[in-house]
Formats: sequence, structure tokens, C-alpha cells
Amino acid sequence: MDFGNKSFYIVAETERLVVRPLIKADYNNWLSECESRLPSQHQYDEGSSDMSERTVEWFSDFINYHQELAVNDKAYIFGVFRKEDGKHLGMIDFSTIERDVFQWGKIGYSIHNHHWNNGYGKEAVKEAIKVAFNELGFHRIEAHINVDNGPSIKLAESVGMEFECIRKGFIFEFGEWTDNLIYFKNST
Repeated sequence: MDFGNKSFYIVAETERLVVRPLIKADYNNWLSECESRLPSQHQYDEGSSDMSERTVEWFSDFINYHQELAVNDKAYIFGVFRKEDGKHLGMIDFSTIERDVFQWGKIGYSIHNHHWNNGYGKEAVKEAIKVAFNELGFHRIEAHINVDNGPSIKLAESVGMEFECIRKGFIFEFGEWTDNLIYFKNST
């Protein structure tokens, strides 16, 4: 992991997908796919939302912020794209929890709900975890999942993440401290 030139751009490919940071040229594709989302399918699905304030300028700042996070080893944010037509399918991110002797990070993932049930999440997350270990230098990746988020639990398990524990009152959301399931995968 050498960002001496102060930019971050890693590309990973699977049979059907490309996983890479967003670039400014992705704006129209990203916006179109965000606007195509179906209404929320469950509590943890953002669903359709008002994108009127997501201008080209906003997106440019968004991309610059992603770069800043990566260069400072805070987070690495990837777009997921379908190879056949370049459609933006969703996002995967890794947040650095601790480096030093730990090399410990957290993964987050989302696929636009109108692209669900095609195996894109599993395929993208599996490849992104390889990037986290081989390119970003993490040894341990955790997923912090709400106890009632069945689709996220299923995805974590499908890519070989193991259940470790329940962290009680771990995240403040929905106006209260909520429990999270911790799933993990190590590089060895």
C-alpha cells in the first residue's frame, strides 16, 4: 500500500464485475442507478431517495473525499460495476479500525435493490476482501451487522465470514444503542 503520489486507484475484476473507486466520469451512471432504486424493501435498505441535490459538483466533492479518506488510511471506498454494460450496482467500503500489530478493518456493502438476487453482492464482496488482504494490508476484516438484518448476515456467511459474537449496545442508531453481530475473516 503506497500512496506516495497521493491518489488511490485499485481495480479488481471477477467474471462479471469490476470493483474500483468511483471516478468523476461515473456521475451519470451512478446517478441513474441511484434514481432507479425501488422503494425500500426492509429497514436496512435505503431504497429510492431524492437525488436532486446530488449534482456534478456534489459528486466531485464526494470523489475527492473518498480519495482523502484512502490517502489518510481512514477508509477505502469502491464502486461495483457490471462488466457487460458498465452499470453501477452498488458500493463496498473498508474502514480502518486499527493498524500497528492488528491490521484490522471493517467492511460495509450495499447493492442497489433493483439488482438484488443476481449474486452480485457475494461476488463483489468476495473479491473486495481479497483486495483488503492483498492490496490494503489488512489481516482481519469484520462486518458489524444488526441482529435482524438477515440479508447482510446471509451475505457475510456466503463469503466465508465467521460469526464471532454479539456486541451489546454497540451502535447508536434509530434513537437507541443497538446490538450488532460481529462476523470476521482473517487473511490466514
